[in-house]
Amino acid sequence: MSNGQTTVDVLASMIEKVIGEDWDPDQVITAATSFSEDLELESIEFVALAEELQEHYGAGLNFVDWLSSKEIDEIIHLKVGDVAEFIDSCLS
Repeated sequence: MSNGQTTVDVLASMIEKVIGEDWDPDQVITAATSFSEDLELESIEFVALAEELQEHYGAGLNFVDWLSSKEIDEIIHLKVGDVAEFIDSCLS
């Protein structure tokens, strides 16, 4: 990460890009932000986020495989911090 950005910061900007014109600029994304409850991310937006992650971090980060290893209940309760931890573990 460059210029002091945390993984959560990078994810937040990707999420804003993926949500696009429906993004609420008053929404603050933190590690505790839920993808389903807080952001109400659609499945197609998850696909777009996976593409953004792959483009940014490269082949060493297989978000789709990681996500597909989760139970549906885990996916429903997934938080930005969970994805940030996954990314950090792939990069370390």
